[in-house]
Amino acid sequence: MIDRRALLAGTTLTLAGAAFGGCATVAAPDPLAGDRGHLPALPDFYADLEERTFRFFWETVNRDNGLVPDRWPSPSFSSIAAVGFGLTCYPIGVERGWCTRAEARDLTLTTLRFFHDAPQGPGSAGTIGHKGFFYHFLDMKTGHRFRQVELSTVDSTILFMGMLFAGTYFDRADPAEAEIRALADEIYARADWAWFQNGRKAIPMGWHPETGFIARNWDGYNEGMFVFLLGLGAPRHPIATDSWNAWTAPYPRFWRGEGDTRHLAFAPLFGHQYSHVWIDFRGIRDAAMREAGLDYFENSRRATFANRAYCAANPMGWDGYSRDIWGLTACDGPGNFEVEAGGRKRTFFGYAARGPIGQPDERDDGTVAPTAALGSLPFAPEIVIPCAEALRRVPRLYGRYGFLDSFNPSFRNVGVTPEKGSVDPQHGWVDDDYLGIDQGPILAMAANYRDDFVWRHMRKVPAIRRGLERAGFAGGWLT
Repeated sequence: MIDRRALLAGTTLTLAGAAFGGCATVAAPDPLAGDRGHLPALPDFYADLEERTFRFFWETVNRDNGLVPDRWPSPSFSSIAAVGFGLTCYPIGVERGWCTRAEARDLTLTTLRFFHDAPQGPGSAGTIGHKGFFYHFLDMKTGHRFRQVELSTVDSTILFMGMLFAGTYFDRADPAEAEIRALADEIYARADWAWFQNGRKAIPMGWHPETGFIARNWDGYNEGMFVFLLGLGAPRHPIATDSWNAWTAPYPRFWRGEGDTRHLAFAPLFGHQYSHVWIDFRGIRDAAMREAGLDYFENSRRATFANRAYCAANPMGWDGYSRDIWGLTACDGPGNFEVEAGGRKRTFFGYAARGPIGQPDERDDGTVAPTAALGSLPFAPEIVIPCAEALRRVPRLYGRYGFLDSFNPSFRNVGVTPEKGSVDPQHGWVDDDYLGIDQGPILAMAANYRDDFVWRHMRKVPAIRRGLERAGFAGGWLT
């Protein structure tokens, strides 16, 4: 879709409480009405938040190789997904005046040269990847595989997306920008998606040199949608055209809600956000969405409202949840404990995926992550912006690089020391780290909300169009 949806106050959206023991009524916009002028304005502090979030990537990156840490300030390996988000964020910094184009160009070129030249191969150590894909975590200095992590399809996809975005943004004729384009295209093109598919219809989540392909595939509905789209769009080693059917075949198990609330559900909100950081799904539909009568953007909007409605209903009785304090996704937590809290036995978790009970991959331990709501800004600004304002008032949550990863108001006076972060006896637990994969959506989705920045560049990438069309998408900006 070329024109951005305006999210105007419209129908009343009632989220039935069968899945979470209550119901919540919220104002639901008509996603097809109006124009950009009707979009709610971002509060004054949001520009500060965006710059601080950008500086996470700009200041923590290893400038010798472009590797971005998984987290900071804790000692950390690099996450290739964080690198992909970093490559997406550098041009945002250029446009907002936080760095020069030359600075962003040179850092991007360093990153792409490193990933292009670093050794690949089937060995268990001393390489950065295999068959054109990359290991999930890398040593920050050498770039070699960190311990025995998997060769990751989804994290490689995020890295490729950042590279392809950089390749289309740096469009000038000078040699450095031309090299960025050439490297981005080549690194993506050499990935052997057909090898990774390993004769299956779906795509495995990963591969280990010690044990081979991971048994679990990407299918159903979660963050893996763009894995298939890049695999379908690959210029040299694409997956089979009918692979998209393997992705959508389990959809019947994922539908939740009725009428205007019906949507493909996945409890953690990151699953509704990651593909949308780079791909503009507004008004384009595959066969499944044509049958359902909505698009994936609208699906993510409904999922965002459902996440907020669940927190407002608060069936588990956690402290701090409200209509303005909400947002469940994958994030840090206080640790793995079963303790007394609020007069009853409670189970808490460390890093884990979280989301409404009653949805696929459900888990709720009272931990809220700012990226959950803020990464949904383009979908539902009328509920995300009040949440951002409320989060800004949470003690100790806002710091050097914007919002720390997560907080849990219920984890206080529980008699145990958290595995990380700190506890205030009145306000509860707050994390002590920023995570690259959670910082990235905050900044990139704000850029999309402001002026379609990432989307309008990615619409120019041939592989994106090719992948969408091979998956059966049509309409909108694909017409």
